[in-house]
Amino acid sequence: MDAKTGEMSGCPFQGDGGVRALLGRTNRDWWPDTLNLEILTEDGRRVDPFDEDFDYCEAFNALDYKALKADIEALMTDSQEWWPADYGHYGPFFIRMAWHAAGTYRTGDGRGGASSGQQRFAPLNSWPDNGNLDKARRLLWPIKQKYGRHISWADLFVLTGNVAIESMGGPVFGFGGGRKDVFEPEKVYWGTEEEWVDEGVETRIIPDEGKALENPLAAIQMGLIYVNPEGPGGNPHDAEGMARDMRETFARMAMNDEETVALTAGGHAFGKCHGAAPADTFGKAPEGENLHTMGFGWLTDPEEIGKGHITTSGIEGAWTPNPTQWGGDYFRLLFKYEYELTESPAGAKQWTPIDPEEADMAPDARDPNKKVPTIMTTADMALKRDPEYRKISERFRDDQAALDDAFARAWFKLTHRDMGPKVRYLGPDVPSEDLIWQDPVPAGKQASDSDVSTFKSKVLDSGLSVRELVKAAWASASTYRNSDHRGGANGAHVRFDAIRNWPVNDPDELGKVLGKLDELRGDLSMADAIVLAGAAAIEKAASDGGFKVDVRVSTGRGDATEDQFDAESWEPLEPFADGFRNYLKTKANVKTEDMLIDRAHLLGLSVPEMTALLGGMRALGAVSEHADHGHNIGVLTDRPGVLSNDFFTNLLHMGTLWEVVDEKGDEEFIGKDRSSGEELWRATRTDLVFGSNSQLRAVAEVYAENGNEEKFVRDFVNAWTKVMEADRFDLTYSKYHK
Repeated sequence: MDAKTGEMSGCPFQGDGGVRALLGRTNRDWWPDTLNLEILTEDGRRVDPFDEDFDYCEAFNALDYKALKADIEALMTDSQEWWPADYGHYGPFFIRMAWHAAGTYRTGDGRGGASSGQQRFAPLNSWPDNGNLDKARRLLWPIKQKYGRHISWADLFVLTGNVAIESMGGPVFGFGGGRKDVFEPEKVYWGTEEEWVDEGVETRIIPDEGKALENPLAAIQMGLIYVNPEGPGGNPHDAEGMARDMRETFARMAMNDEETVALTAGGHAFGKCHGAAPADTFGKAPEGENLHTMGFGWLTDPEEIGKGHITTSGIEGAWTPNPTQWGGDYFRLLFKYEYELTESPAGAKQWTPIDPEEADMAPDARDPNKKVPTIMTTADMALKRDPEYRKISERFRDDQAALDDAFARAWFKLTHRDMGPKVRYLGPDVPSEDLIWQDPVPAGKQASDSDVSTFKSKVLDSGLSVRELVKAAWASASTYRNSDHRGGANGAHVRFDAIRNWPVNDPDELGKVLGKLDELRGDLSMADAIVLAGAAAIEKAASDGGFKVDVRVSTGRGDATEDQFDAESWEPLEPFADGFRNYLKTKANVKTEDMLIDRAHLLGLSVPEMTALLGGMRALGAVSEHADHGHNIGVLTDRPGVLSNDFFTNLLHMGTLWEVVDEKGDEEFIGKDRSSGEELWRATRTDLVFGSNSQLRAVAEVYAENGNEEKFVRDFVNAWTKVMEADRFDLTYSKYHK
């Protein structure tokens, strides 16, 4: 759902009736014959070859950072025979590699981006838009091999892009390391289309048909990082549509108009497009190629790799006459000449300046003595055609310093947006400036045990219920996403109206709770007060159920100020559905239980943790009043507010017969006594899936069994604490900044 318009076209995972709700087309859909390793990951067997106690951040801090950068810079002009460098410089190639590693990030769910080195794996390693980047990664292998565990592929991709820019005289704002590699493809929804991007393949935005770009996707077609450079659906004459697509896709990657223009112009100041031959002259993408190609794809002749035709986008030519030198030539040429539509040797549509002066022509990529015309893509032409983009472009044309600063900052944001709080950045090149998109939070103060105890006593005597306190703490902490490490309780952003007023948060009730906690907190930050109040409520709820627990949550959180809060950037964090609070904004095209699984994944929860948390929240009565189903649905207990396993025992009771409530479709159910027909409970799909799905039922049965009551309470507390502490990077990363 679009946070501003409320239109259903933006519903997360909407598409194909929800059949592929979470994953869309998988790698095995694209490449059925690919080797299947999943059997080796059963029983929790690890994929990561490093020991469980391996600390990458510690290894990175021990890196000879200066020597690594020197080696990367030396590689820039060390042209290899097997894959020669355009213009004798790999810089533009590596910039594209880093850009495309980071450019998959999308704000809708925080997934994608450069933070785990996913470009090494399918499907990204074989996306059409990533053509020939397999060679860029292989060029870096000797350096990766040399520095080993001290530099991850994920960090190396981004750092190499930075060094490439610097080596060609371009501006760099900084670099933060700390991205840890994964060793298998991450499960990310990339879409449901059955074809890769190509001319004639339907785009994801068709205004005339009322078709919008679905959330959480950000690219305009399957297999693209951003937009089709030839125009919407390959139409170079749709100037309005080109600007629309750019504005939409870049916005979904957290970029405004100025950043979009700066990135486009800055990136295209370097290198060239490749379209020397038609696509049917080269082979398959890496994931579908023959075994003996050793992971290479898009080949003309494996025996002559790098010596044949190079084709990636299909467009052919450089943007500027100085493709390995930073400067203002991009905008100078864009506005100096009129452009005519032409075709590349590969048949791609591109724009060529009319009657260019020889000084404005580019050198041939392989023969510096030969001059060839420069080009612009339809996407480049949008910076001239669109009124808003044009204003920005003309300003950058006339103010090189402004372009330098804007590009450096936008590039830094592009390559670091998915890293989360600045405290997670490591290395000597981390900028000192705090940026609004990093969600800065002032340092907090640790509270003494006596202060915590006193505050908890005040909270329990305040008249606020267990239900209210638990819901407030959850509203604050459950905004966290482990995809891009945004959200969470630190900063107490939930007290700002933009967050408090999310319907899922029951704003009036939450406002009352926050007001009372503010009165009681004394020297505690609001962020700490909210979490501690939730802990106090759970301790009381457990005690009322006969179990003594100590919900140990840390203190030392800070409170963000209004100046540190970008409300617009928080809009994508609003949940369309939160199964833990039994909240669904409105019926969607995908199953509600699918959205529960997705939310649990973003919180970093396992199946048992998700199960225990949901059952405990139901027992505590911590469901949303603003759910489409109404207050208290799913609270399968006669003693709400007591931390018990009642939800599971009542859900799985064989004396209950469940029926669909007709007026609610298949979202709401009534549980009736099999003998008398008396209505006992009301529940949702999110509730009943724990009795219907065999795997979830297996876990739910453990929590419903006699003798496991204390285990349930313990597991709930552990999972609750995990969510409350998920964003405490200020604590976990403090040892790396000594």
